[in-house]
Amino acid sequence: MKYISTRGDQAERSFCEILLEGLAPDGGLYLPAHYPTIDAATLARWRPLAYHELAFEVLSLYIDDIPHADLRALVVKTYTAATFGHPRIVPLRALEPGVYLEALSNGPTLAFKDMAMQLLGNLFEYELARRGQSLNILGATSGDTGSAAEYAMRGKAGVNVFMLSPKGRMSPFQQAQMFSLQDANIHNIAVDGVFDDCQDIVKAVSNDLEFKRRYRIGTVNSINWARLLAQVVYYFAGYFQATKVDTEVVSFAVPSGNFGNICAGHVARMMGLPIRQLVLATNENNVLDEFFRTGTYRVRASSETHETSSPSMDISKASNFERFVFDLLGRDAPRTRELFRGELDRHGAFTLTAAEFARIGGYGFVSGSSTHADRLATIRDTFQRFGTLIDTHTADGLKVAREHLAPGVPMIVLETALPAKFAQTIVEAIGREPDRPAAMRDIEQLPKRYTEMAADAQAVKAFIAANA
Repeated sequence: MKYISTRGDQAERSFCEILLEGLAPDGGLYLPAHYPTIDAATLARWRPLAYHELAFEVLSLYIDDIPHADLRALVVKTYTAATFGHPRIVPLRALEPGVYLEALSNGPTLAFKDMAMQLLGNLFEYELARRGQSLNILGATSGDTGSAAEYAMRGKAGVNVFMLSPKGRMSPFQQAQMFSLQDANIHNIAVDGVFDDCQDIVKAVSNDLEFKRRYRIGTVNSINWARLLAQVVYYFAGYFQATKVDTEVVSFAVPSGNFGNICAGHVARMMGLPIRQLVLATNENNVLDEFFRTGTYRVRASSETHETSSPSMDISKASNFERFVFDLLGRDAPRTRELFRGELDRHGAFTLTAAEFARIGGYGFVSGSSTHADRLATIRDTFQRFGTLIDTHTADGLKVAREHLAPGVPMIVLETALPAKFAQTIVEAIGREPDRPAAMRDIEQLPKRYTEMAADAQAVKAFIAANA
């Protein structure tokens, strides 16, 4: 399997080459040269597999430069009941007739990002040891990616982490999870700005090819294909739990800010998983919902990015979105480059042609948005009627999911985090604090280690150079 850039870079690369790369040299994102297709016989063979076995089957279709025995050992090491709290890893539970929650938040940092990040940490350590190299990981987080990356990479041989987050924009719990880590290879940078400023810095540094090579800069954001690939697995796992036969069709509802989580669902659907609809849910920062309704993708300025009670989706520039647009355009790299490097960079927006917009229906996407009032109502209703407490982002997903229910089609809502991470809103919704794991009980009181910095790529590069 070879990988290509969405912007047309001519060099085809192997999985392990792009594992440590992040962005392609031309600023594009990597995708496989083709999606392997899964037939009914393969689905039937995969249905009874344990999660780590299913992960190996999916990953091995895309990774052919790691010996199968080694890849199998890596997934066995990653997906354990001890790490994820349940033998099924991503257990499905029925909420109401036809609606399910898929639990993705039982990992070390209580968020779905652990599902991919734990594997990424093991892949990095394996490949760096094989090459005798080190890596400086640069990332941006709106809340959950940072802690998931840091918990996965802490103590890993040959790896330093430099994680940017928007100062004062995460929940106190999310902030404490990151800033309380004292490991020497973990560096937290609180940027005076919003998440998009952090993400722009990561891209600016990644696009400085000389600096990137000199300091061996890699990424754990969902621009890294390996992370997105790991997320494809739980779409198959959710499907098998919600259905009895391999001809059944399901839909998935996915809270989405950066388009990584739902892009994994797009990949699963392209592979042949019987997905009727991919229901994209946004909060008040509804850039993606606007695109799927109108065909116009208009990023917002920092001043226009709302600070909401589902802060991990306070994003107005979805870094994974280019992958879907590339597929939507029939993998037309010059057109993709024109839209993202031309119109978007120059004008802050682009609009598909009528013919291009008409193709969206063939990819199963529908969308909707949710507000703070919607979140409170959904959290309160779900707790009162079903005794189930959900977090704010999952509430966005559930609210929009209910707008797209179809008779006889199971709707699987991807749970994104545990409610403990957003206690203030939970108290507002139901009048009491959410439970939290014992290990996280007083995390906000722990000593914090971080550096404050202006939204300046040069300052970040200087910090990396001094601490790498």
